Amino acid sequence: MDRFHELNAFIAVVEAGGFSAAARRTGESQSAISKAIGALEKRLGVRLFNRSTRSVTLTDQGQRYYGRTKPLVDEMDEADGEMTSSTQNVSGSIRIAVSATFGRLHILPLIPELLSLNPGLQVDLVLSDFLRDMVEDRIDLAIRVGPVNEQDAVVKIVTSTPLVCVGSRRYFEQRGIPETPAELVNHNCLLYDGLTESANWPFKGPEGRFSVAVRGNLSSNSVETIRAGVLAGVGIGLFAKVSLADELNHPDVITVLDQYLSDTRDVSLIWPKRRFVPIRVRRVTDFFSAAILRRI
Repeated sequence: MDRFHELNAFIAVVEAGGFSAAARRTGESQSAISKAIGALEKRLGVRLFNRSTRSVTLTDQGQRYYGRTKPLVDEMDEADGEMTSSTQNVSGSIRIAVSATFGRLHILPLIPELLSLNPGLQVDLVLSDFLRDMVEDRIDLAIRVGPVNEQDAVVKIVTSTPLVCVGSRRYFEQRGIPETPAELVNHNCLLYDGLTESANWPFKGPEGRFSVAVRGNLSSNSVETIRAGVLAGVGIGLFAKVSLADELNHPDVITVLDQYLSDTRDVSLIWPKRRFVPIRVRRVTDFFSAAILRRI
């Protein structure tokens, strides 16, 4: 059996989530897809899928094989496209992962422009504060605020954003405004688990950098939750400034301890490290590199 046919059948099953869905996607019969996968597994001498009556999932070997072969197929598709398209319009699907708050404030408003410039694109935008595995979740491009600790990724820093400490006017009327970081021990500090510091907030004074251990009655892995808590007068929050685009203009929100805050967080574009980067990923990366700078 043709190896390329086997490979296309394999990728179709992975991305469609099953044999019957892959058959509908490719226009082939389910038996033809099953035969191609069987031939591929026999040739490789490994089982690529865990099969049950309810689901089809990749084995560890299947996951590794997909990670290695999908870029090769993408490269062949891109090469074909470049030869057949004189206008070089990009097309195809691209899966973009971004934190929920930053995505809502800064990426979602840019999607119409991106699609207008590239009408052949199909964007799958994943908004989540959960740090996703780019290979396992088939992420083509991730946009993150904060440190990046992935070895098998290419990181392009677009810009940086300062940290800000904020609370509501209602909260400060009840509890007072902290004049120094040390006074935070007497305040209800709302903790975002996505910050590296979490319960130790970083500051800088005349004698250099230091941190203050803080605590409060609300913590979350969602920036939205902490933002809502601040607006409701529950306590004080520490944020990357880009996560407060709306609130900093709110008449009830007050920034505090500005003179003690000097840390910044990088805004980065990240994609899996591989020899070939599809032209659509390169085009979208270039678009966001310029567009994010215009917004921040």
